[in-house]
Amino acid sequence: MKAVVITVLGGPEVLQLQQVEDPELKDGEVLIKVEAAALNKLDAFQRQGVFAPPPGASPYPGLECSGTIEAVGGHVSRWKVGDQVCALLNGGGYAEKVAVPAGQVLPVPPGISLKDAASFPEVACTVWSTIFMISRLSSGEILLIHGGSSGIGTFAIQMAKYWGARVFVTAGNEEKLAACKDLGADVCINYKTEDFVARVKEETGVDVILDSLGQAYFQRNLDSLNFDGRLFLIGTMSGSVTELDLRVVLSKRLTIQAAGLRVRSPQNKAVIIREVEDHVWPAIVAGKVKPVIYKHFPLSEAAEAHQLLESSQHIGKILLFP
Repeated sequence: MKAVVITVLGGPEVLQLQQVEDPELKDGEVLIKVEAAALNKLDAFQRQGVFAPPPGASPYPGLECSGTIEAVGGHVSRWKVGDQVCALLNGGGYAEKVAVPAGQVLPVPPGISLKDAASFPEVACTVWSTIFMISRLSSGEILLIHGGSSGIGTFAIQMAKYWGARVFVTAGNEEKLAACKDLGADVCINYKTEDFVARVKEETGVDVILDSLGQAYFQRNLDSLNFDGRLFLIGTMSGSVTELDLRVVLSKRLTIQAAGLRVRSPQNKAVIIREVEDHVWPAIVAGKVKPVIYKHFPLSEAAEAHQLLESSQHIGKILLFP
């Protein structure tokens, strides 16, 4: 098969489409003929050498895909050859084929094209596991999303509105803020021209924050939270070391949580996948949560796709097609 190979660690130009061996199909796995794969920031971090793949994972980038099941390993009962699916991957999505544990596979939601379904698994699992399973956002509460126009952000806006929450977002230009507004965001803040803490306090504070920046926003996030507020960190793009005044946490009864998705065990990922199918897929089927796709590229142009990803000019997801 063909796959996008990280030839050396470095910039987007190190990504090359090459002929490689087909994946080895193990018991408990299915082999997917890839229809589309979606880009994620972790793919760029892997290319740069910031994060290595977990032990046993494919060396090729790509954390989510859609496609058709081509083969089924032993001890797999739910899936069969020919099923159209999307999947949360441990790696290897930038390829014509990928092997994935059966517990990380989802049916393509009715009404969604096979290609567009590639935009869902990683963002759905991230949003559901952080905002809902752990932070327990409830109807009537207020959610603040930093980077509202990102793939995770655009999905989180729609899912939180479906759940009955109010949604605040930050983004860096008016086009991105307008896109967030169209998706249902109630308060849209340009972080380059406004102090998001002051704006949030004008609007009575927030209950849950989803943040991938880390250091730069840490104290400001705590200042923005209401009593019993929850801060969930999913990245440290601005830095990973900060100071913490515990008096703020104690006086407001705050909860600070953090988690990554890729390093979770297959068993834990399978639990998240089942919850996503039970709670998120109905929102997609009802048309309340839709794919937000900015652009697609052939696998041979993965370097150009990464340049776009790192420019942060996109809104929503970027897809690769074999």
